[in-house]
Amino acid sequence: MKSLVITGGGRGIGRATALGAAKRGWAVMLSYVSDPAAAEAVVAEIRASGGTAEAVRCDVAEEADQLALFDAAEARFGRIDAVVANAGGLAPRPLPLAEMDVARLRHSLDVNLLGAALTAREAARRLPEGGALVLVSSMAARLGSPGEYVDYAMAKGGVDTLVLGLAKELGPRGIRVIGIRPGIIETDIHASGGYADRAKHFAHTASLGRTGQPEEVADAILWALDGASYVTGTFLDVSGGR
Repeated sequence: MKSLVITGGGRGIGRATALGAAKRGWAVMLSYVSDPAAAEAVVAEIRASGGTAEAVRCDVAEEADQLALFDAAEARFGRIDAVVANAGGLAPRPLPLAEMDVARLRHSLDVNLLGAALTAREAARRLPEGGALVLVSSMAARLGSPGEYVDYAMAKGGVDTLVLGLAKELGPRGIRVIGIRPGIIETDIHASGGYADRAKHFAHTASLGRTGQPEEVADAILWALDGASYVTGTFLDVSGGR
């Protein structure tokens, strides 16, 4: 049985990815930071279907938490075959950059960039030959999110750079690194960012004229993990043509 570590696996895209991976026969170690009930509900759903799953609390910006997460996965599963760096989030309300304080900027970088880098570092240390790492970025990295979340966009731009560099570092070991850039997806990230109707408001900006669902992003992530053996150092935009 292959094993997967996914950060931010309790809700939204992470939840859909964890459930989808389990249905495909993966053992899943998922992390959460603030909602243990949601994470345990995912674990319970996987186990009820005959799958294997565990949940561990992990603040992805804390090195000790990341080490504990990966140690727990290795102790439980023996080895780690794939990693999804999914955890991230928006600041509590949209603002132009000129109105953002240093605390907000640091938090955005910690959660969205430092956290991804620490997850990627542990993946680089522990994945075997043939392993895969998916970093969940955002279309914000390309579009900039002006007047709202430039802090989030700049952090995700750093994630994109991480994909490019790490793919070259790990390619000689047969480890693939792929970036997934979701567009406007129906998750609670918009409410957490103080803009609950954001998905509805921006749905028309996608060529398909609608928002995406977490499961549609999860399908792309799972393809990148297990169905894209000659794909690395590149990105898949799951944005409906935005």
